[in-house]
Amino acid sequence: MNPLRVLVVDDDRQIRRALSTALRGQGYEVEVAVDGADALTRMATWNPDVVVLDLVMPNVDGFEVVRDARAWTSVPIIVLSARGQFQDKVTALDLGADDYITKPFGIEELEARLRAIMRRAHPDDDVTSIELGDIVIDLAAHRVTRSGEPVHLTPTEFSLLQTLAAERGKIVTHRHLLERVWGGYAAENSRQLRVYINYLRRKLEVDPTKPRLIVTEPGVGYRLQ
Repeated sequence: MNPLRVLVVDDDRQIRRALSTALRGQGYEVEVAVDGADALTRMATWNPDVVVLDLVMPNVDGFEVVRDARAWTSVPIIVLSARGQFQDKVTALDLGADDYITKPFGIEELEARLRAIMRRAHPDDDVTSIELGDIVIDLAAHRVTRSGEPVHLTPTEFSLLQTLAAERGKIVTHRHLLERVWGGYAAENSRQLRVYINYLRRKLEVDPTKPRLIVTEPGVGYRLQ
C-alpha cells in the first residue's frame, strides 16, 4: 500500500518542519507549502490525499484556500489554527473543511484525525449498517437496535442520527444539520435541533446528562463519536 500523501501548509517554518518530521516518522509522504497560493498550486500539481492547513497566513489565508479548493477538488482538509473562536470553526467547516484542530495540539491527535478522515473518504460501498458499541443503525431498513432490542425513532430523529452517522467522528455544523434534516436554517428549526438532539440522547445514551455518543461542539455543532 502506498503511503498517505499529506500536504502541510503553514507560513511558520518551525511548525512546517515539526509537522513534516513527525508525520514522515510515522510513514506518511509529506510535501509542504509556505502560504495559501503555494498550497493551491501544490494541491493541483502534487495531488495529496489530505491537506493540513493553517488558517492565518499572509495574502491568501486558510479560509480562501478552502473556498477556492472546493470549487475543483474534494480532497480532505484539516484546518489547524491558534484561533479557537467558534465563528472561525463554523466558517471553516461551512466553507468545506473536513475537521478543525485548535493549536496547541499533539501529533497523536492529528494522526487520529487523519485516520478518521481517510476512513470517511474511502468508505465501504457495501456498508448498510453502522455499529456504535451496542447500537446498530440499519441504514437500509431505517431501524436502530440497542443490545439487540429495537429503539423506536421518529422519521426526524432517524434522519438526524443518519446525518450524524454519515460524518462519524467529524464535527457536523448546525447549519448542515438544519439543511439536511429541516431543509434550511431558521430560528425555529434551530430550537428544534436542540430538542431532537436531546430526544436522541435520551434514547441512545447510557447517561443522557453526560453524553458520550452525541457530543456537543459548543457554538459549532455536534459530533457522533
